[in-house]
Amino acid sequence: MADQQSTAMEGIEALSGMVAQAAGQMAEVLRETWGGLAEGGAGLAGATDLEPPALPAAGDALHWAGVAARMQTMWAEFQAEQAMQAAEALARDPGRMLSLFDGWIRQLPALAPADPAQAMADGVAAWQNLLGQAAQGPDSAEAPAGIARRFAAPEWQDHPLFALLRQTYLMLAGQLTSAVERLDTVDGERKEQLRFATRALIEALSPANLPLTNPMVIERAVETRGESLIKGLEHLLGDLRRGQLTHSDPNAFTLGENLAASPGKVVAETPLYQLIQYSPATPTVLETPLVIFPPWINRFYILDLVPKKSFVKWAVDQGITVFMVSWKSADASMADLVWDDYIRAQIEAIDTVRARLKVPAVHTIGYCVAGTTLAATLAVLARRGEGHKVASATFFTAQVDFEAAGELKNFIDEPHLAMISQLGAGGVVDGRVLAATFNLLRGQDLIWNYVVNHYLLGQDYPAFDLLHWNGDVTNLPARWHGDYLRDLYRDNRLVVPDSLSADGTPIDLTRIETPCYIQAGREDHIAPAPSVWRLTRHLKGEWLFLLAGSGHIAGVVNPPAAGKYQYWTNPARVDSLEEFVAGAQENPGSWWPHWLAWLSAKAPAKVPARGKRAPGGKGDPVIEDAPGRYVKQR
Repeated sequence: MADQQSTAMEGIEALSGMVAQAAGQMAEVLRETWGGLAEGGAGLAGATDLEPPALPAAGDALHWAGVAARMQTMWAEFQAEQAMQAAEALARDPGRMLSLFDGWIRQLPALAPADPAQAMADGVAAWQNLLGQAAQGPDSAEAPAGIARRFAAPEWQDHPLFALLRQTYLMLAGQLTSAVERLDTVDGERKEQLRFATRALIEALSPANLPLTNPMVIERAVETRGESLIKGLEHLLGDLRRGQLTHSDPNAFTLGENLAASPGKVVAETPLYQLIQYSPATPTVLETPLVIFPPWINRFYILDLVPKKSFVKWAVDQGITVFMVSWKSADASMADLVWDDYIRAQIEAIDTVRARLKVPAVHTIGYCVAGTTLAATLAVLARRGEGHKVASATFFTAQVDFEAAGELKNFIDEPHLAMISQLGAGGVVDGRVLAATFNLLRGQDLIWNYVVNHYLLGQDYPAFDLLHWNGDVTNLPARWHGDYLRDLYRDNRLVVPDSLSADGTPIDLTRIETPCYIQAGREDHIAPAPSVWRLTRHLKGEWLFLLAGSGHIAGVVNPPAAGKYQYWTNPARVDSLEEFVAGAQENPGSWWPHWLAWLSAKAPAKVPARGKRAPGGKGDPVIEDAPGRYVKQR
């Protein structure tokens, strides 16, 4: 142990020296580089009078040495704090995280240019073009969709040094992308994995992600006299300590006060979930209550954000008695939970609400993965002759047929499933791992954008309720998570009648006669609209499909008052999403009122909002105030 500690400290000292040396030499290196370009005169189309990017003044050497020393001290303290933990983890399993990319990395040699000579010629031509025209304004480099927008700032166009970096990067990104598309030696699934890995590699290698090759980072550092670099390092070290990328100001929201603040009571509780009933806001309410099953992979308050965005508040204001399931973040006591337990919990919640309000049936909503288990729940009830307990089922961006499940399928081959099994060796999959996976699906927006803004530019975190929720991770039982990925994502067994069972009952979706409202997001990358559409193929009863503007979150959380996006409807009974879109009518704004009209028509009867319709009143013992304990447990 002493030898390990000595080795770690030697590494700290070496790295700290490198940090100090790099900080001290940064300005001089950039000046020399710029001067070499400017001396090219004719090669830069006479651009010798161009000003270099803002750099520290030579007389500020003492100040910048102090900045470097502060950063060196911060890094050394962090390394001393973390070194032994990291060494022990690496000794236990040195290849743990690298195995994530094992299947992809083995295929990267296939990306070698088909014609190396032509690739070299393209590179030389690009450099000649830059050296001849850098001072004449922006150009139009070919690059994968979305990559070029990271270079929209004028600094990337106005200065030859950074224009050259940008153009070279975009050229290489285009060549890598083209190389993937030219491959004909790998099957469709492997090629899709390679596309994903290549995109992730391209995004990671952007010159915008490095302080010495991002002009805005240099300008910001000079403008703040190095304070932006210090603040950015503070952000980085904070995230390294918590093991998770921060997207939003962690101190901006408090559950029960300005987030998840809809008034209500926890009226039932099990080791797996709490059941919240919200207080009525109207004198009368629909007789048939609504039970919402949020994703068990996230916190429930995605549907109860700040009041102006809260679906819960809006639904209560429309005269609906709303119940919400709040899933418990998994701990060691939940290691053996499986599919059956979550389906049994949904049935139990439905029966609890029916008994509490003395009603024959409830409306239900299943969001994302909870919609998947809701479909299984409906099939189990149908098989048992208890389908009448559910008056309607609404699915928010939920998949049951995973044949076209999108980019998440890149994580379900055997190497990835083995890696996930290792990560859940203690019986629980850490929610931070799951969050990192979803962030990787949109790395440019959810990873590198924040690396630049908060680590390199030292910007403050925004107070954004949706991003706060996104970072509020939930642990999952490892056994259940693995079964879900294998049985549903990989093997697509849910749509095979009686291939799966729950609580001793075989599951056959074609037995479901419950009226279903199916919502999909046009730009959803987690549950793609073509995948969500496939639910319509497996239902016996009536269904209505609606396509909403935007994606997995904003396509659902779109209150009418916001006046954003649109939705599409098509009353014709069509056989494919393409036919639906071809004949669809576009409607402006939120789809929530459309859903409300559909729901109300199924059971229009109303009752006074008294007795147990107002939880916590006289003779109604409750457990605690909403949002309850479970949502606050980590």
